Amino acid sequence: MSQKVEFLYLSEPDMIKAGVLNAKRCVEVMDETFQLLGKGDYLMGGPEIDSHGLMLFFPGESKFPKMPLAGPDRRYMAMPAYLGGRFHLTGVKWYGSNRANIAKGLPRSILMLCLNDAETGAPMAIMSANLLSAMRTGAVPGVATKYLASKSARNLAVIGCGVINRACTRGILENMPKAEKMLLCDIDAGKCEEFAKELKAEYSVESVAVSLEEAIRSADVVTVAVSGEKGVRIDPSWLKPGCLLTSSGAMDLPDEAFLKNTVAFDHWSMHKLWLEEALAHKDGLDFGLSWGATSAAVLKALHAGRLDAGKFISLSDVAAGTGKARKSDDEIIIFYSGGLPVEDISWGAECYEQAKKLGLGHTDKVWDQAHWR
Repeated sequence: MSQKVEFLYLSEPDMIKAGVLNAKRCVEVMDETFQLLGKGDYLMGGPEIDSHGLMLFFPGESKFPKMPLAGPDRRYMAMPAYLGGRFHLTGVKWYGSNRANIAKGLPRSILMLCLNDAETGAPMAIMSANLLSAMRTGAVPGVATKYLASKSARNLAVIGCGVINRACTRGILENMPKAEKMLLCDIDAGKCEEFAKELKAEYSVESVAVSLEEAIRSADVVTVAVSGEKGVRIDPSWLKPGCLLTSSGAMDLPDEAFLKNTVAFDHWSMHKLWLEEALAHKDGLDFGLSWGATSAAVLKALHAGRLDAGKFISLSDVAAGTGKARKSDDEIIIFYSGGLPVEDISWGAECYEQAKKLGLGHTDKVWDQAHWR
């Protein structure tokens, strides 16, 4: 038996050629991933197997002059997972994020993914993961649209026209067959124009730039993906009966919205663990959630006793056929996507297999035979 260990390295251009930007296929793979989640054929970090990942909490100040300090979107995290089914892989996505990167001409986050053999732990592939992460993030609202949106949904509101919402919009449109109009809203009008032009070449759906309130009031499905400490403020009275409001970034909603409407999560167990981890943080609940947990407001309301977790919907259960879904065409559902490491594993595995078929990337050797065994 060969003792050689080697791995395939895939750059961002390699990943593009391997189909990382294929929205339709990504939504299909995320749907499969959520079905495996709901069946329990997965592992994520920690003893409760549901951790989002292990993160460095940078301090506000330090006596060490070179130590990185806390700042907007500043974090470093490793996100390990195992996913079963046809994937049967372990892996870890790791990344650094810092909004100050933008001034340097870099993306806010820089991400890599390593796929490993589930039995030996040997590396199989190391790949650029910025596009991979954006696409799997965008595909999740697409899966939520399939299971939680009204079947008659026609208008899509896009709040924030940055990278993540470009992926979210494509994911949603894959499962919104009656879509007629996209209502675009961004503090930078130029981004709306750019996005409308980009989408026109791909989808036969009318795009118009409107105000935040007009976009929300007219929408059957809303995707919010903006960065920032507090997020975009949405008045619950703007939500149309039957609306699905999806959040992949910062969103500011009053508790009233959670009390009157149905709250859904990608995978409730992970968000529940976020609350437990935040409560255990030495600097308290607010600091524990300050890094940007999308569901922070809901978790705080739950901790304060204002919400009943028994009424929450978990998309993983719905996809697996074991959970409750939409009750009526008038039900308003607020959906939070937090980002699951198993999503990186499945979409990374899909791109890896395509890359091998196309002969992409290059192989690097770890050893022919380990020096110490």
